[in-house]
Amino acid sequence: MISKTIAHLDLDTFFVSVERLVNPSLNGKPVIIGGVSDRGVVASCSYEARRFGVHSAMPMRMARQLCSEAVYVRGDMELYSQYSRLVTDVIADSAPLYEKASVDEHYLDLSGMDRFFGIYKWTHELRERIIRETGLPISFGLSQNKTVSKIATGQAKPNGALQVLPEQVHPFLDPLSIRKIPMVGDVGFRLLRSMGVAKIGTLRLMPPEMVQQVLGKNGLMVWKKANGIDPSPVKPYSEQKSMSSEHTFEQDTTDMALLRQKLSHIVEKLAFELRNKQKLTGCVTVKIRYANFDTHSRQKHIAYTAFDHILLNNVMEQFAQLYNRRMLIRLVGVRFSQLVGGSQQLNMFEDTPEMSNLYQAMDHIRRRYGKAAVGRAGGMAYPV
Repeated sequence: MISKTIAHLDLDTFFVSVERLVNPSLNGKPVIIGGVSDRGVVASCSYEARRFGVHSAMPMRMARQLCSEAVYVRGDMELYSQYSRLVTDVIADSAPLYEKASVDEHYLDLSGMDRFFGIYKWTHELRERIIRETGLPISFGLSQNKTVSKIATGQAKPNGALQVLPEQVHPFLDPLSIRKIPMVGDVGFRLLRSMGVAKIGTLRLMPPEMVQQVLGKNGLMVWKKANGIDPSPVKPYSEQKSMSSEHTFEQDTTDMALLRQKLSHIVEKLAFELRNKQKLTGCVTVKIRYANFDTHSRQKHIAYTAFDHILLNNVMEQFAQLYNRRMLIRLVGVRFSQLVGGSQQLNMFEDTPEMSNLYQAMDHIRRRYGKAAVGRAGGMAYPV
């Protein structure tokens, strides 16, 4: 088997770190970011706030009870997206193969580079360059695959680095909590703890069939991760990585209501696909083709999101600026690109949890009864 060397880079308390760059007076203070009313949710918090028991996804009301002296900041996803792209630009300028896994983490495949460079030294220098050029603290783990590297990064935090050599994998993983394994959520953790399994080493020695019986279809994958086995490749990141959809009209049209309806339907369909695949988009492109086949498009970088209402506003804004010839239109299309991993089940910077609940309910209905089972009125079929 060809040995791999994978680096995992993760920005430390990313949202908090960006806010501290903008406002240095926050340095050293407990900082909590999210919806600032009691109805909001914690999106991120500093290490100082974590000492009080505050954590992400906690209701803001509870966070205030635990850490009343914290500085509370409403999040700015547009600002965080800008800094995320700065970090990606530095990595893209140096790394031979990288994957942007989310807004604040990247995987790098550095296999074979040890013939020419000291890989740990090279990764350390890249980390120093990111810190120097962006001002953001970042940690990295270096090992034989994604799973071990990601866990190593967690152990290296804050603002540190850790390499786990192949012969060190089991001694490194065994004493750690099973919570450190990617894919072990709250339900899986409780099931394993009910069996007396607390450490990765204990899970590693269990028969894989037993783990699969307890955890279901993901059980075997979790067992492999506990054994330091993860064959998943680093997927090359490309700004062209995208999803798109187009609609060609049976008759060329200038009917603005029809055009907006088709665009709304496309956005709704693509946004559901984003959420279903736990992806966020950072770039929206709108395309129109006139009756004479003259084709134009316009794109805009946006704050990473998977919410219909945000995407729809951006698409309609782009369409309004793009469609200026008042000629008959043959085709409209939308593309979402610069996709990264991330679940936006909660709009953590808004104080309207009803919006999040609405999205979750609609997505549940679509998964159960089909994509066309429910939708926005603006995207419904246009009467003829």
